[in-house]
Amino acid sequence: KMAELTSNAAAEASNDNEAPVANISLQNIIDGTNERSIPKTKFIEDIDMFSGSFDPPASPELLIGAYSDLHSKFKQIEQQLTEKKAHREKSIPEIEKSIKLVRHLIQKKEEGDAAITRYNLADIVYAKAEVDCSQGIVNLWLGADVMLEYTYEDALELLTGKESKAKKDLEDVTEDLSFTRNQIITCEVNISRVYNWDVRRKRAAAGN
Repeated sequence: KMAELTSNAAAEASNDNEAPVANISLQNIIDGTNERSIPKTKFIEDIDMFSGSFDPPASPELLIGAYSDLHSKFKQIEQQLTEKKAHREKSIPEIEKSIKLVRHLIQKKEEGDAAITRYNLADIVYAKAEVDCSQGIVNLWLGADVMLEYTYEDALELLTGKESKAKKDLEDVTEDLSFTRNQIITCEVNISRVYNWDVRRKRAAAGN
């Protein structure tokens, strides 16, 4: 849908004025993407030159509309990334807790001891239990009400893999969130500069 961002702005400009209007596509207002395909906003160095690069030249209203559409899309991406980051930040401590528990069970198995734990019977009601570690078997919740049985070694391998992936995902989403916020700022700066450019042109025309 990113490719359709500027079509609304062009359609509105065409409805307001029967004269031909420039056709601005997404590729005209971005400068490539990052590693995960999030567009990089093109900063308009010379607004006169940029406007004149279209045939016919792009109007201030069309340029502002195009960058406003892109700005809205970036705000949606920012919200999605913020939610994804919060999910990763919550899941990593849970995985680390599970890894610590499995390592504890492995230690108890090697020592030939049982693990003592407490489990929840009801709200604020717990019971003491003794876990036989000699079998070396643990059940892991995999999500969506799915639980599978693993040996301690397989469980540890699975969990450490999930931990590594979750931390890498968190690193990527944090980077993408910072990148997206920078693109939002660039959109806002472009919109402001185009508006001021239009004001200066109208004042100059009025003065003549």
